[in-house]
Amino acid sequence: MTTVEGGRTIARVVLDSPLPQLDRLFDYEVPETLVGQARPGVRVRVPLRSAGRIADGYLVELTDAVDYDGVLSELDDVVSPVPALAPEIWELARRVADRAAGTASDVLRLAVPRRYVRAERTWLERRGGERAPSVSGAPEPASDRNTDAEASSGALDAGLAAVVEERSRVAIAAPAGVQQTGDGTWVPRWAAMLADAATATIAAGRTAIIAVPDYRDQAALETALLDRLPADRVVRADARQTGTERYRAHLRCLETASPNDEALVIVGTRVALYAPAANLGLIAMWNDGDPLFAEPHTPAVHARDVALIRQQLQDCALIFAGHTRTTDVQRLVEIGWVQPKTAAPQHAPRIVLTALQRSGDRIADTARIPSTAWQAAAAAVKEGPVLVQVAQPGFAPRLVCADCARTAHCQRCDGPFVQRSASSPPVCRWCGALAAAWRCPHCDGARMRRAGSGSVSTADDLGRAFPGALVRVADGERPLQRVDGKPALVVATRGAEPIADGGYRAVLLLDGASMLARESLRVAEDCLRWWSHAASLAADGAPVMLVGVDGDIATDFALWRFDRHAERELGDRRRLRFPPAVRVATLTGRSDVVERAITELERDVAGSDQHGDGARHEPHSDVLGPVVTEPGVARAIVRFDYGAGVRVAQSLKASVIRAATAKRKPVPGQPRNRSQTPLLRVRFDDPDPFTE
Repeated sequence: MTTVEGGRTIARVVLDSPLPQLDRLFDYEVPETLVGQARPGVRVRVPLRSAGRIADGYLVELTDAVDYDGVLSELDDVVSPVPALAPEIWELARRVADRAAGTASDVLRLAVPRRYVRAERTWLERRGGERAPSVSGAPEPASDRNTDAEASSGALDAGLAAVVEERSRVAIAAPAGVQQTGDGTWVPRWAAMLADAATATIAAGRTAIIAVPDYRDQAALETALLDRLPADRVVRADARQTGTERYRAHLRCLETASPNDEALVIVGTRVALYAPAANLGLIAMWNDGDPLFAEPHTPAVHARDVALIRQQLQDCALIFAGHTRTTDVQRLVEIGWVQPKTAAPQHAPRIVLTALQRSGDRIADTARIPSTAWQAAAAAVKEGPVLVQVAQPGFAPRLVCADCARTAHCQRCDGPFVQRSASSPPVCRWCGALAAAWRCPHCDGARMRRAGSGSVSTADDLGRAFPGALVRVADGERPLQRVDGKPALVVATRGAEPIADGGYRAVLLLDGASMLARESLRVAEDCLRWWSHAASLAADGAPVMLVGVDGDIATDFALWRFDRHAERELGDRRRLRFPPAVRVATLTGRSDVVERAITELERDVAGSDQHGDGARHEPHSDVLGPVVTEPGVARAIVRFDYGAGVRVAQSLKASVIRAATAKRKPVPGQPRNRSQTPLLRVRFDDPDPFTE
């Protein structure tokens, strides 16, 4: 405990407030009654000078120096004795917020769960014992499983152990295929690989954090981990937990702050990257290109960037693992920040491109499932499960006018019509309205027909084509995580493919052309990720049929050379100055506020184009827009080099604060309640900034 002259104790507090003008530390005097309770990290309540209000916050530090000669307000109360805000998480939150011109309190809202008194009281009581309880929610390990990390460390991949020991940053091309755990459960090989890396970290006495996109990946990874580690070493941290469960997990992770506590493996979705771990030895991300890693909440910093920042702060190993490689990771590889690595042994599936095969029957070759794919499925389904990947769920994902073939839209909200089953009527995907008395506005037609097939209609078609085969559907409405090794046709939407015992005997990848037709800057990356994930679930040597796709992307997929595609794609982005070759910030708000923010930004970065040699260099920033999106509202995109990130973030943060503290005036032509919305919103590193 530190004190200043006169025996006073000063606490520095971060307020739980989204207001950007309050995004700093505030000094408070600790009254004598709270001296023993006020510790760094605890939740506190403090007074605000305006209207005698009381605010919540976290005590960040105690100091013996304060640059203020007046009388300080006192802490109102210490809410809890638990230091819920770990020092490493505060530092991470501050750096993450500064990178995106956001507020630290918004990041802390993601990082620190809400307090639950009963769970906290139980933890405090048990914390006084010899061992803290498990919060993983998983069963205790069977007697034939390892009881400590060291027992299995000898069988680890030497390359993974070296990555952990040397605290390297690597991009690993994960092996395809599935393998069995000790109890006979089948898991993807990538899950076993990351479990090995976590086991090596535990053996070194340090904690590992592994982030995956969704619950399917998490379940597979937990199965692989529990085959190697006791259940009390595995802690879950994900959005599917209840508030109480997540707070229990947070408390368990806080125990790693003591050198006498056991190291843990923290596994979960993007929120796991904010879990407290003072003795962190490894951060691993699986499939960093998955859109679920894009944080939707302010300040919307991508999980990949959170991992990079935390690795620097805590000097641990960092693994980006995937079958494919994103252009973001490719940029890191090309600048030498991340080293490429291939898992050993490497397993690649047997890819067949149907676009390069011709049977001589033009109709059969151009069908949704060409004859070569039919033949492969017919032969494989006699031996075991066959996976059929489709682009869309439901029966008819799109309906068109039967006369002019134009997409049918709802007359109420202009949303597209869909048909969920063969017997159900067409309904609007957006508002759910029935297509009663619908008429085409282009040709006055009154009939609709199906355009494209979803998972349900594909399953119906396959059921008729293979009358003796079991057909199962796996999509968002019918989640299916595992299937046995018996003959079956499994129709799954992209990303919802279940794991099959022994692997699929054949994989059919349909609708590739329609997947590539989606308007997105990252459509090629997404398609390769979807296809490779499904292909990786095939049994060794089983055929994987990519239907109707050719060109460079099909060749890269067939050769399983995704690094080559990422290199070529990043080169194109550099020529166009598209992310991730450059960073971007999107400004949205009242037109005059956006224009002023751009003017201030150009002034703040002025002169940075000169390097002292009198020559012109590539600009550090340029602005696209602003473009009026609705009356009085504009949107602009700022592109800037990575080296200008600090200056751009500081300038835009100042504009956000200036807009937040300005007097509100009604905008002509807009409702008065519109003036209550933020005058300026800034988002950095939007994954797809050029798509509305």
